[in-house]
Amino acid sequence: MKSSSSTLRIIQFQFQDALSSRWLLVHTLIYLLIAEGLLMSSGFTDKALVSLVNVVLLLVPLVALLFGVIHQYTNRDYTIWMLTQPLKRPNLFSGLYLGLTVPMVLSFSVGITLPFLWHGGLAAGQAVQLITLLGLGAALTFSGVGVAASLAIRFADRVRGIGLALVIWLVYALLFDGLILMGISVFGNWPIEKALIGAMLLNPIDLSRLILLQTFDAAAMLGYTGAVFSRFFGSGMGMIIASVTLLLWVAFPVWLASRLFRKQDF
Repeated sequence: MKSSSSTLRIIQFQFQDALSSRWLLVHTLIYLLIAEGLLMSSGFTDKALVSLVNVVLLLVPLVALLFGVIHQYTNRDYTIWMLTQPLKRPNLFSGLYLGLTVPMVLSFSVGITLPFLWHGGLAAGQAVQLITLLGLGAALTFSGVGVAASLAIRFADRVRGIGLALVIWLVYALLFDGLILMGISVFGNWPIEKALIGAMLLNPIDLSRLILLQTFDAAAMLGYTGAVFSRFFGSGMGMIIASVTLLLWVAFPVWLASRLFRKQDF
C-alpha cells in the first residue's frame, strides 16, 4: 500500500466514523446556535460578525484542545491496533490527525456560515470578514489538536492530559491578556511597543483576535494595544510576520506531536 493511499484510507475511515457519530452533529449545532442567536439578537450582520470574534476565538481553541485530547485517549486501543498493521508511523499519524481536524473544521465552518446564508447572505466586505474568521478558526483548530495530540502521547494519565489542556487554554485565552495589561500599567512610561508586539506573537489566540479586529476596522476597541498593532500591521512586512507566525503556530505543535508519535512506545 502506497504511503499516500494508506493515509487517505485512514482519513476516509476517520471521516466516516465522525459522520456516523453524534459528536460532529453536536459540534456543528453549537456554532450554528451561537451564530443564529447573535444574528437574531443584534439584527445586524456587522454586529453579529464582530460579536462572533471573541466567541469563536475562545470556544474554538477550547474545543480543539479538550476534544482533541479526549479523542486521543478514547481511541488509544484503535491506535495500538493500527500500529500492528504494515503502516509507517508518519503516515498513520497524518491519517489520524487529519481524520479528526478536517471534520472539526468543516463542521465549524458549516455551523457558522449557514445562519448568515439563510438570513439573506453577505455583502462583499462581510464575506471577506467571515472568510477571515473561518480561516483563523481553522488555524486554531489545527494548532489546538496538535497540542492535544502531543499531550495525549506524552502523558499516559488521562486526567493529567486533560488537566494540562485546560491549563494551556486558561493561560492563552485568559491569563495572558492579564499579564499584558499588567506589563502596560507597570512599564507604560517606557518604549515597550516592540516588546508588546513580540508578546502578541507569542499567543495565537491574541494574534488571531487582533488580525480579525484589524480586518473589521475595530482595532480601536483595544485601546493602546490596538493602536500599536495598527501601526505595526499597517505595513506589508507586518502582515507577512503575522502570517508566518500563525503558520508556525500550526506547524510546530503538529511537528512535535508527530515526533512524539514516532518515538512513543505504545
